[in-house]
Amino acid sequence: MQKVINLFDFKQKINYKNEILAGLAVAMTMIPESLSFAILAGLSPLTGLYAAFLMGIVTAILGGRPGMVSGGAGATVVVLIALAASHGVEYLFAAVILAGVLQFSVGIFKLGKFVRLIPQPVMYGFLNGLAVIIFMAQVAQFKVVENGIEGWMQGPALYLMAGLTLLTIAIVFILPKFTKAVPASLVAIIVVFGIVYFFGIDTKKVIDIASVGGSLPSFHIPAIPFTLETLKIIFPYALVMAGVGLIESLLTLNMVDEITGTKGQSNREAAAQGIANITNGFFGGMGGCAMVAQTLVNVGAGGRARLSSIVAAIAILLIILVAGPVIEQIPMAALVGVMMMVAIGTFEWVSFRIINKMPRHDIFIGMLVAVITIVLHNLALAVLIGVVISALVFAWESAKRIRARKYVDEDGVKHYEIFGPLFFGSTAAFIEKFDVLNDPNEVVIDFKESKVVDMSAIEALNKITEKYHKEGKKLHLRHLSQDCRQLLKNAETVIDVNIIEDPTYKVMTNK
Repeated sequence: MQKVINLFDFKQKINYKNEILAGLAVAMTMIPESLSFAILAGLSPLTGLYAAFLMGIVTAILGGRPGMVSGGAGATVVVLIALAASHGVEYLFAAVILAGVLQFSVGIFKLGKFVRLIPQPVMYGFLNGLAVIIFMAQVAQFKVVENGIEGWMQGPALYLMAGLTLLTIAIVFILPKFTKAVPASLVAIIVVFGIVYFFGIDTKKVIDIASVGGSLPSFHIPAIPFTLETLKIIFPYALVMAGVGLIESLLTLNMVDEITGTKGQSNREAAAQGIANITNGFFGGMGGCAMVAQTLVNVGAGGRARLSSIVAAIAILLIILVAGPVIEQIPMAALVGVMMMVAIGTFEWVSFRIINKMPRHDIFIGMLVAVITIVLHNLALAVLIGVVISALVFAWESAKRIRARKYVDEDGVKHYEIFGPLFFGSTAAFIEKFDVLNDPNEVVIDFKESKVVDMSAIEALNKITEKYHKEGKKLHLRHLSQDCRQLLKNAETVIDVNIIEDPTYKVMTNK
């Protein structure tokens, strides 16, 4: 019994009312997004709803971050559109399963910790770009298709849609100032639904996107040939989907950590995402990952435990089975207004307040990530580019910081105490610090406050020892690590390595 309690985190104090209402609000906002992306990928609308239910229930129970919501996210589905178009939906399901296996492996081998390497400016750019994407996706709901031609709403239809959207935004903005007993987003949806229903207002509804009625998802093995050729086809898509899904999920996990002041388990979440996607592939879902917008709706409505995400998933299943006709009548304006407020809440406005206090390269990185996110709608690529540029900037700054303290002891031996890491970026500056011609016959280079990082550093050491050797001078290298001394074994005739107090290097603990 104790294990069950730990699994569902029931030790924490739970506000059941907030959890249930937050879950219902999440379900309402997840439906149109799941439908839209399923249709965009050329799939059945039910494929999107199944993904919302399956991702939601599996990650809610097994995931490493209570309060986080997963579903049929657009970022992962977009990756698979080309595969579905060229080889069909069965190959898509197979790719989802393989992506799940890759994600599960990341969790099992405890690789999820490397999301910590994402710098804060990249996070700012990611969230700001995502906020713009969410907002613009809602603006796109003001388009209609007439006679096969897509265009913007005009006249009374536009005024009604805009008015109902503004009413929704006003309720979501104002209601929390008076009470937080119920989620403002859910109240807004109910109020706008009631106005449209009782006054018979003709406006765009969920049914105008697609039908949401259906049956329980059933087990189905993808009908594809189990050959090496098939693996070659689906593996690139699965790899990209797994990467995109993990990046979004672990970034969302970090975001909820910051909002709630608690700590999630990245490796457990990665494994849960993998299990959820494997389940999707076998039960007809399009796969997915954590959903930032819906997670913000959940957290903003008071959802802190697993219960809210479970309620959201079950609500979506009930909607598929019995409540489809009712949900189909919800005005899109209500959902658009809620998601617009989510976009406003997602935007890191603090980044504007501290922009004059941030280093210029951090400002550039944040803006670049945001622009790539907005223009390409590729969150994984944006984050990857941001991390790479941040790493290069760090390498450049670290390269400038290597320095040497020089002195001659009472025996006439000259000492070079090196400070800062010796790596590919700092080797040139390192070599320039030595006065080989004028140094005495015996020289000591002490690495107690430095680290020999890579092969470029080893090559720099070889070069400097060769220079001293040609001048007939003896060089001692002290406090080198075991791996560095092994790499230098071929130079033992000219290098005297003092192994006293060699440091043990630890890059990252495995917790």
